[in-house]
Amino acid sequence: MHRHISMLALILLVAGSAAAQERKITRADLPAAVERTVAAQSQGATIRGFAEEKEKGQTFYEVELTVAGHTKDVLIDASGTVLEVEEQVELSALPAPVRTALLARAGAGKIETVESLTKRGTLVAYEAHVVTNGKRSEIQVGPDGKRLAEEQ
Repeated sequence: MHRHISMLALILLVAGSAAAQERKITRADLPAAVERTVAAQSQGATIRGFAEEKEKGQTFYEVELTVAGHTKDVLIDASGTVLEVEEQVELSALPAPVRTALLARAGAGKIETVESLTKRGTLVAYEAHVVTNGKRSEIQVGPDGKRLAEEQ
């Protein structure tokens, strides 16, 4: 029995190390190019925190913001380029086809929050965080409300 537990722990350790590794950092830890982007992106916002993420040999930085009462997370590469923005939006503010599609996909679940997902300046999806019978999940639809060929 002990041997099986050890093997399981080893498998989980190896699997976990293959995924992106994220750690909380401070603003002082940001490279100068990233700091300039953070300064521009955070105008009129409250900064909630920073993270550094290493994936496939590259380093990315995330700034977590609160803007006018909603969340906005910005992913930035080491050169200061904004790669991705996840910004909370009200379900009622979504285009009707998007709102209808998310509600249909949520089914009996309750949509807690919705975020727009923008990559390199282009809106690529809306993502809803859903709770169904105490279980959390995420669903995505395209900017037009249609199913995506692959998750963004």
